Amino acid sequence: MLKAFPDRIILASASPRRIELLKLTGLAFEAIPASIEETALPNESPRRHVLRLSREKTAFLAKTNPTSWVIGADTIVFLDGEIIGKPASRKEAEIILAKLSGRTHEVYSGFCIMNINKKITISKDVRSSVVFRQLDPEEIAWYTATPEPYDKAGAYAIQGASASFIREIKGSFTNVMGLPMCEIVEELKGVGVFPYGSER
Repeated sequence: MLKAFPDRIILASASPRRIELLKLTGLAFEAIPASIEETALPNESPRRHVLRLSREKTAFLAKTNPTSWVIGADTIVFLDGEIIGKPASRKEAEIILAKLSGRTHEVYSGFCIMNINKKITISKDVRSSVVFRQLDPEEIAWYTATPEPYDKAGAYAIQGASASFIREIKGSFTNVMGLPMCEIVEELKGVGVFPYGSER
């Protein structure tokens, strides 16, 4: 059984997927979105992009919560040398899904764990490959008529209705959802955030 952890934990996100995944750990935490500019820099690699943004999100909240453990993450889709974020319109979602159709793309997530008082900052990235089957225009039109694509990098949710689009995944499933849980839990355990033990 997981004993109560005395320190405050903050997830620097309002993403329902990230909140859902972190809840699976059994840790008590608060979810607070970080207000930062998420535009890619010129010639920025996907790895550097997600590392930078995840660290900026984490630092944004850690500055005003220096005794807390703050966890931030950023996820993007990468194809043909292009960082693909969240679609701003139905037309943009249709264009993105047509690009992904029948091809393999990469999903990069960066995550950062920070506690200012303890002088601890951990910053890492995770990459997964996702293979889409060929999508019919009618399928794309059906999917983009739903609310699902519009707050997701790459215009799809692996855990949602678009699960039927995906032929194969190489790497972390939770990374594609937006929070690479295996790697995050390993790092949290390493800094003592998981006090596993039996209660009597």
